[in-house]
Amino acid sequence: MKMKVKRKQAVMLGLIAVFAVLLAITMLTGKPSADGEYTSTVYATALSLLPPVIAIGLALFTKEVYTSLLAGILAGALLYANGNLELMLNTMLFNEDGGMVSKLSDSGNVGILVFLVMLGILVSLLNKAGGSAAFGKWASKHIKTRIGAQISVMILGVLIFIDDYFNCLTVGSVMRPVTDRHKVSRAKLSYIIDATAAPVCIIAPISSWAAAVTSSVPADSGINGFAVFIQTIPYNLYAILTLVMLLTITVLRVDFGPMKNHEMNAIAGDLFTTPGRPYEDNEEEIIKENSHVLDLVLPVVVLIISCIVAMIYTGGFFTGASFVEAFANSSASVGLVLGGSVTLAFTFVYYMMRDVLSFREFTECIPDGFKSMIAPIMILTLAWTLSGVTNLLGAKVFVANMVQHFAQGLQGFLPMVIFVVAAFLAFATGTSWGTFSILIPIVIGVFPSGQMMAISIASCLAGAVCGDHCSPISDTTIMASAGGHCEHVNHVATQLPYVGLVAAVCMIGYFIIGVLQAVGLTQFSLLALPVCIVLLVAVLFVIRAKTGGKEEI
Repeated sequence: MKMKVKRKQAVMLGLIAVFAVLLAITMLTGKPSADGEYTSTVYATALSLLPPVIAIGLALFTKEVYTSLLAGILAGALLYANGNLELMLNTMLFNEDGGMVSKLSDSGNVGILVFLVMLGILVSLLNKAGGSAAFGKWASKHIKTRIGAQISVMILGVLIFIDDYFNCLTVGSVMRPVTDRHKVSRAKLSYIIDATAAPVCIIAPISSWAAAVTSSVPADSGINGFAVFIQTIPYNLYAILTLVMLLTITVLRVDFGPMKNHEMNAIAGDLFTTPGRPYEDNEEEIIKENSHVLDLVLPVVVLIISCIVAMIYTGGFFTGASFVEAFANSSASVGLVLGGSVTLAFTFVYYMMRDVLSFREFTECIPDGFKSMIAPIMILTLAWTLSGVTNLLGAKVFVANMVQHFAQGLQGFLPMVIFVVAAFLAFATGTSWGTFSILIPIVIGVFPSGQMMAISIASCLAGAVCGDHCSPISDTTIMASAGGHCEHVNHVATQLPYVGLVAAVCMIGYFIIGVLQAVGLTQFSLLALPVCIVLLVAVLFVIRAKTGGKEEI
């Protein structure tokens, strides 16, 4: 006991000493000069990546995501301020490019938060009206096995390819009662949601991601961005292999790493494994005699249709733009909010006519839905701020310079190098869109045309999705945790080995493509995909032989 007290006192003394040093620096340096553009002394150096490293490392070590993200933000703001406490606070809260207030005043970010709240309200309505219980009862008659439940989640995830945010939250809301009945762990549900969100969107020609890639191609390059995106699809090894991985582990009933423990506990009756159960209070199923499966299906169908229509509306489809152009110019956040508003209005009228909810019960779902989304809103806010502070330190510039350095002497192996760098940058910053918007112009500068341009852009997209897929500070990862009602750190820890395996096979695939390019056989590059598929499935068979498949229920 005395040892613990002394250790706490030592830690406090250390913190006081650090604060005293920073206070002295603040008094000596004063405010930064207003003349010229302020630049941190660690700008575009390896230290610019320290904030996300601190946040991610602490999150995985302490299993506590809020303070870990906050520690990363503080470290980044302190580095940017060169030790000046006053500038650190202003940077963290009010900097126009990376501060928390700035991120929360961004209309796109606020739109995502509003849609989160709307979806929370909708889920609460579906539950209170008995729609979730009715759907679960119906699904239990038609979906008999755990494999069937997981494949059903996969199919719905693939079908909702319009936007990854929409995918994560909708699939989780609809399929959670089904997977719960078949004892699929929340960690596994969140992984399936995550693996059919960004990986599907990045190979879907009509999606918000296709629009983002198209817009990342420099306007003065003379290249048709959409045509290039279509060419990248068969070379996007990570997206395709992730879907192969998901289907294989489901059919073979094989899991490994922390996920295996979660799945075995779920079969025994514990869907969560760890004490952290952030959504448990919102999950009591309400069964009503007059409820029907359509009480869940119709609002979800309206949500999907209204969001798609709203997105192409924001892109100018009803004022003359083509369908593809409308998606390329659409605003996902505005479209989702408009679609969510239409859905809530429809659900209100429909439930009143069906007499499954009273007006008072409907209004009670509004604060309940908001409360259920507080955790993902907090994590998203902190993650956006961390990403903003990291960008202020020039992390993207540092990585871009590194890629250009590699490009000079390793053109033949550039696809593999780009994949690794893009994965690392997306993992550290939590954004795949920001990653490929930086790297695509560099790739086009090295390969201005031809098949290698498409291959290299594909490796950039694959790496960006890979890093984004497993990053604890990625908004898509956070949304998948929210959609699966899984503790965020559990979702990250359980899917990391899965992402790592697919990434390792992808590196081999891009290495093969690099070798073929070096010997002048670029036309055979498509052979890398079947080779990687065979290799991945073979590795999973070996893992299954060593760990044993789970008993089917």
